[in-house]
Amino acid sequence: MLLKGKVWRFGDDIDTDAIIPARHLNTSDPKELARHVMEDADKEFPAKVKAGDIIVAGKNFGCGSSREHAPVALQAAGIQAVVAKSFARIFYRNSFNIGLPIFESEEASAKIKEGDTIEIDADKGTIKNITTGEQYAANPIPPFMQELITAGGLIEWIKKRVKGAAA
Repeated sequence: MLLKGKVWRFGDDIDTDAIIPARHLNTSDPKELARHVMEDADKEFPAKVKAGDIIVAGKNFGCGSSREHAPVALQAAGIQAVVAKSFARIFYRNSFNIGLPIFESEEASAKIKEGDTIEIDADKGTIKNITTGEQYAANPIPPFMQELITAGGLIEWIKKRVKGAAA
């Protein structure tokens, strides 16, 4: 899997309330959640983000509550991947469960700037900064987690498995 996109930069400890503020959790509609994604971290972000963009952040991205609304809001807003120094464990699992690829890379997190264009090779675990020419190592996504992403998340993966078993 090869991903390429423009970077939006965020710092350390971006919690799920910054990703999707609790005041907007009266819906589970992904499109409605996308209209408010990251607005407490950057009020203009929902209007600026485009399909195919990538977030690069610091340590502990997605800390806070265990709600799946956070990765759903990011994905619905068009974010195709998140690169961070580290992720909160529940956010990490929720991201794969909904099919949002995330990558841990301390070096990429430290060096990539907002506005850079990067290319991520999920199979090789590499992140190339097209803007600067630098390349960084990321923890590769295990094959099963890649299956979840390719299927569109855990539910879609299960549906395909059940359909295949019934055939």
